[in-house]
Amino acid sequence: MPKTGHTQKVIPAVRITDYERSKAFYVDGLGFTVEGEHRFAPHLPVFATLSRDGMSLYLTQHAGDCQVGALVFLFVDDVDAFYEEITERGIKAQSPPEDFEGRLRDFRVIDPDGNKLDIATRLNERETT
Repeated sequence: MPKTGHTQKVIPAVRITDYERSKAFYVDGLGFTVEGEHRFAPHLPVFATLSRDGMSLYLTQHAGDCQVGALVFLFVDDVDAFYEEITERGIKAQSPPEDFEGRLRDFRVIDPDGNKLDIATRLNERETT
């Protein structure tokens, strides 16, 4: 995760098919906040901006934006604390956090549409903070 004072320079767009179901996963489960929602008309697909702790994501129902099946890495200050928080909220991870090649400690969750979210802490940053 970027240190204080840095801004995220890339915002991934994640394709979803059911906004209410995805909003429950990302907001209620992962702790993101909806910053904005856009629809050209009430019955049309939504494009939403979500954020949490300096991370931003776009959720899009627009089929032309991207395909379902993304892999997104979310970097957090403390992957173990994040894991505990979201599992207490009912989110199921594929496995508990594990160290990867001495560089990352991470775990994966899969959203209702099959998008993969790897939640990680860079080990060298965690040791120096």
